[in-house]
Order: sequence, then C-alpha cells, then structure tokens
Amino acid sequence: MERKDTFTKLLAMVGTVFAFLPFVAPIVFSLVRLVESGRFMFDYLMPAEVFFLFIIGGALLVWAALRAKRWLKLIAWGLGIAIALFLGFQGLAVLTGLAYGAFEAEGWRFALVLAGMGLCYLGMILTGVGGILLIRDLLKK
Repeated sequence: MERKDTFTKLLAMVGTVFAFLPFVAPIVFSLVRLVESGRFMFDYLMPAEVFFLFIIGGALLVWAALRAKRWLKLIAWGLGIAIALFLGFQGLAVLTGLAYGAFEAEGWRFALVLAGMGLCYLGMILTGVGGILLIRDLLKK
C-alpha cells in the first residue's frame, strides 16, 4: 500500500532540497562574491566537498520512495551511481597523484578525474530529478 501522508511528503521535500544543496550552495556563494567584490568566482569542486549533504538527501529520498512506492528505481540508481563514481573519482585522484600534489592539475590525469567528477554530478542530478518527480506525484490529488 502506497503512502502519501504528510511525513512521506516531508521526507521527499527535505530529501530533494538536500540532494540539490551541493549545487545551489556554490551558485549562491558565487553570487555573494560577485556582489561583494565584483568578481565571479565559481567553485566547481564544492558539490564534491559537501557530498555528505547529498548522501543525507538521497537516503531521505529512498525512504520516501519506499513509503510511496514510486520512483524508487530512478532515485536508488541515481544515488548508487553517484556514490560509486564519487568513490571512483576520489580513487582516481589518489592513483594519479593529483590528490596529494605529485602532479599538477593538468593533462590527461586531470581530465580523467574531472570526467569521473562530472559523471558523479550527473548521478546526483538524476537523484534530485527523481525527488522532484516523487514530490509531484505525492502532491497530486
């Protein structure tokens, strides 16, 4: 039996906010910096730095999807892909020597790690989109 109660809706909404927070935070901080100094500086590494917020949001979304019996596959796959690729690109950074400064952040090593990071970000976005779809279904009459 699917649940569309207030608790499930709250889980989905809070989970979606937390899932997208790693992307919203650098944009907000960049805009604040732009207003303060007149320079636009965007930190593309911040979503990886606050990945734990995404994990919290993803867990809440999985819980909400289990309760609602909707969009579980999309949310779980997105979360799994994001976690696997996060660990993967972190491992690549260590293996290539970029993590501890053995090599400059340039060339094929840097491109390989950035590609893994980009794919991880796509998994994070997929999870957030699943959260939006879940909220949409939960709010339908």
